[in-house]
Amino acid sequence: MMESFWGTMQLELLDVNKWSTRAELASAMFEWIECWYNPYRRHSSIDMNSPIAFEELYKPSDATS
Repeated sequence: MMESFWGTMQLELLDVNKWSTRAELASAMFEWIECWYNPYRRHSSIDMNSPIAFEELYKPSDATS
């Protein structure tokens, strides 16, 4: 599982950008993980939905009867 994570990060983030400082790199990695990878990647355990899409499927209705 971790090999897949690091491979994806390498292809989508690390191989396509250059950073001037370690702080810039750390910030870019945090943003990639928290703003894209965690919320939008699809999971086989939730029927190939992203966590955001899965939550939308089971979110209670705002309509009251």
